[in-house]
Amino acid sequence: GRRPYPLETMLRIHCMQHWYNLSDGAMEDALYEIASMRLFARLSLDSALPDRTTIMNFRHLLEQHQLARQLFKTINRWLAEAGVMMTRGTLVDATIIEAPSSTKNKEQQRDPEMHQTKKGNQWHFGMKAH
Repeated sequence: GRRPYPLETMLRIHCMQHWYNLSDGAMEDALYEIASMRLFARLSLDSALPDRTTIMNFRHLLEQHQLARQLFKTINRWLAEAGVMMTRGTLVDATIIEAPSSTKNKEQQRDPEMHQTKKGNQWHFGMKAH
């Protein structure tokens, strides 16, 4: 069969899944879509990625042996000693909605919900849809 993924890789994936509150499927998708997550998991950009079943089986293995809670206590202690605090969060993928360049209304005010943002090397004006 397929070679197993390194333990460090699976632990890093499990941590990201917990920190970003991702389901098994969402974690798989994030590994495909977000290069920084692959790099954090020590997966090269061209290597095979664990699928949702592999991620789920690893999570169940940790839960079955009651290792997840102790794992996070240890990791959080190490991070705290390094001055880093991790809390759970949510990933938000913002979609940029383009608009004509900034114009003023009758009151000579710009729309406060419109902003400029830079994506790559290109500037965009508009709104973000979350």
